[in-house]
Amino acid sequence: MAGLAAAAHATQRGASVLLLEKGDRPGGSMLLSSGVVWRHREFDDFRRECPGGDPALQRAVFERLDSDLAWLESLGAQPLQRETGNPLTSGARFDTRQLAAALVRAAGVGVQLGRPLEELPRDVPVVLASGGFHAAPELIARHITPRAGELMLRGAPWSTGDGLRLALAAGGAQSEGMDEFYGRNMPAPPARVAEADFVRLAQLYATHATVRNRGGETYRPHTWSEIDVVQWTARQPGARAWYEVTAEQREVRVRDRTVGEMIDAGLAAGAPGDRRGGITRIEVVAGITTTLGGLRIDTRAQVAPGVYAAGADAGGIATGGYASGLAAALVFGRIAAESALSQ
Repeated sequence: MAGLAAAAHATQRGASVLLLEKGDRPGGSMLLSSGVVWRHREFDDFRRECPGGDPALQRAVFERLDSDLAWLESLGAQPLQRETGNPLTSGARFDTRQLAAALVRAAGVGVQLGRPLEELPRDVPVVLASGGFHAAPELIARHITPRAGELMLRGAPWSTGDGLRLALAAGGAQSEGMDEFYGRNMPAPPARVAEADFVRLAQLYATHATVRNRGGETYRPHTWSEIDVVQWTARQPGARAWYEVTAEQREVRVRDRTVGEMIDAGLAAGAPGDRRGGITRIEVVAGITTTLGGLRIDTRAQVAPGVYAAGADAGGIATGGYASGLAAALVFGRIAAESALSQ
């Protein structure tokens, strides 16, 4: 989202853009998401949900997102829904492939696939949007959890910290929240989970379940997003936990599905579990979607002279909680383009 938004916006402002993509398709982890781009309806809720984030960066997302969503529509990206399903948030849901295609068209240049940025250019500004470091086990082990090798990868497999490395070498600094990540608990192996199943098979009902690690220690969720649960799970033996629900809890509806439907989908995929005496159990594994810490940016998305960052490369926005990564990527992708062109 961030890189494509920056390229499209820069092109619209008359820039000549070189768009490099390390992976085999444009869109990165955005393609694997639910496509919901949202903000909190009240800024105080944003601060309450993400108390460790930089208030100035959060304010930029809060104030600019609505106009940036309108900009997406002006490019031909039509929302599937103009609401989020959560009364505390506002935004829209897009088909991620159609959204990526609209941004690529607006960029007006061919995306050079399989082209990682090996070093920073010396004579032109650069916007780094390499997706964070969720696919770099050595960095995950250093910053987040020693169970790095046991996590399920739930994002683009080529996001290995390239932007972080390049910007730090150029004099940039790390943000707060390097030990935090966004993800979902997923059906544990031997379950088979393909990229197309990342959203469908997410086990998002911990607040309605008893959550235990392999040693029997229980955990009580304390966030509506359940981001605390997946971060806790990532630090448990095997990066795994057990969810247990009663027959009554199986009937609870979470958004458009019941708890029972989510569990049954996970068991059908092959996760360990059983149903005995009115109790259904399923084993889950922490799935990492994207890192929340990264490069420290200012409100111009600048990391170092001539170097800008957006998307998961930029940290310090959702620190301490959960906010829309796609929203921050969209807003700061456009801000980074504006700043790069005005330097």
